[in-house]
Amino acid sequence: MRITKLGHSCVRIEQDGVRIVVDPGAFSPDDALDGAHAVLVTHEHFDHVVPDKLNAAGKANPDLRVWTAPGLAEQFGDFGDRVHAVRHGDTFDIDGVTVDVYGTDHALIHRDVPRVENVGFRVGGQVFHPGDSFTVPEAATPVLLAPSGGPWLRVAELVDFVREAAPERVYLIHDAVLTEAGQNVVLGALQRLAAAEGRQIVNWQTTDTVDLSAAV
Repeated sequence: MRITKLGHSCVRIEQDGVRIVVDPGAFSPDDALDGAHAVLVTHEHFDHVVPDKLNAAGKANPDLRVWTAPGLAEQFGDFGDRVHAVRHGDTFDIDGVTVDVYGTDHALIHRDVPRVENVGFRVGGQVFHPGDSFTVPEAATPVLLAPSGGPWLRVAELVDFVREAAPERVYLIHDAVLTEAGQNVVLGALQRLAAAEGRQIVNWQTTDTVDLSAAV
């Protein structure tokens, strides 16, 4: 399996010739969906999905499929039976790649801001993308894509999230709102407080690709 960071919270996951893109939002490059077989969308916020762009991609590629939370799935009517609503506890297959769904709600931004649906995806039993949540998957996940910045995020909660999820490796995402200095502050805090023996915490950059079988 290989994972590539495509800006902010967007990643491409490739396994056995299957190309899956997660959360191609407004901070992702225009070509983020090129060659994709499937798209997973954790929730409705603009930095995770731009419906007009995704619908246009679906028209351009009649084989492209989408999995997302039930309320958001309604916005992708142009996909017809190629859009699938999923909930916590669901498991589905994308051309031989198993995906497990965990979580129900976006992390709390403020008590005055309604919470939206948020589902996290564990792909191929290896990589978990939580969207904007601190959902801990019920099954072990070797690689955690951990959000590092946002109006809903406190570093203390992020540290506890990583500790509880207990992955072997952490790759930081959701960082478009952070300066380089801010990214380093979050990275340093995690390395001090959440890097258990042997656990890697990595602040990777857009277009970086990691071969999980080779990463050490």
